[in-house]
Amino acid sequence: MDDNAVLVTGGAGFLGSHLCDRLIAAGHEVLCLDNFYTGTRRNVAHLLGKPNFELMRHDVTFPLYVEVDRIFNLACPASPVHYQHDPVQTTKTSVHGAINMLGLAKRVKARLLQASTSEVYGDPEVHPQREDYWGRVNPIGPRSCYDEGKRCAETLMFDYHRQHALEIKVVRIFNTYGPRMHPNDGRVVSNFIVQALKGEEITIYGDGTQTRSFCYVDDLIEGLLRMMESPADFVGPVNIGNPGEFTMLELAEQVLRLTGSRSRLTFRPLPADDPKQRCPDITLAGEKLGWAPTVGLADGLVPTIAYFRRVLGL
Repeated sequence: MDDNAVLVTGGAGFLGSHLCDRLIAAGHEVLCLDNFYTGTRRNVAHLLGKPNFELMRHDVTFPLYVEVDRIFNLACPASPVHYQHDPVQTTKTSVHGAINMLGLAKRVKARLLQASTSEVYGDPEVHPQREDYWGRVNPIGPRSCYDEGKRCAETLMFDYHRQHALEIKVVRIFNTYGPRMHPNDGRVVSNFIVQALKGEEITIYGDGTQTRSFCYVDDLIEGLLRMMESPADFVGPVNIGNPGEFTMLELAEQVLRLTGSRSRLTFRPLPADDPKQRCPDITLAGEKLGWAPTVGLADGLVPTIAYFRRVLGL
């Protein structure tokens, strides 16, 4: 990117803060926007003294009037614990937030990258998931506020692109982990690590054979940056994630080994609409962006565990 003014919504969150780090290091003017529902000032505290960084408390469900060249729209609670806490607000954040960011992009002629999600595929019937798969989503279940909110946001992106020739980029993010994850976000990586470090029982839902693919945050951010600067005629959607697939039992074993924990496993019923498999086909990202993940699960878990040790004071 040239010396552009860049807006990052949800910039004090897990992914947003890492994205701000990369943008600041590259010398861009960064406006970090967050309402601190799941994000925290701690994630960007080290950037506050930098002259090219500005932090603004703002909720994307309200219009924003600023001058920027690039917009990364990452604002939305992304873990079931948080997005199900206030499901109406979750839908508003996805839909109203997309409308407000699209309106801003249209006014100032900015390029807009929408952080969508693998959740748009629902509980998939095809494996791995390719971008041309339309998904299998329950529109009225407890996860629908997030799944359908993100699907609607994609719809809005493409309609603005067709109707107003707006430059858009749509990325479908698969499970991502790393330092600055919220300790209580209910996601499997943070759950397992926190439980292992505290010596608590490790909770596995179902029989532990359901699979997920885990992408380290540095790899994910590299994918977002490459997508933003890809040719204007490539709008996506494009999957960004790590196709390496692990069962919940395999993940638990890795965490126990790396933490040295003696925690035991305990099994609970599978939550409603929880997908049995989730794995990206990243062929398109390779072809169009020259992108592929480089950090293996064990290598990414080491700094993630170290981060949680610090946060928990252990």
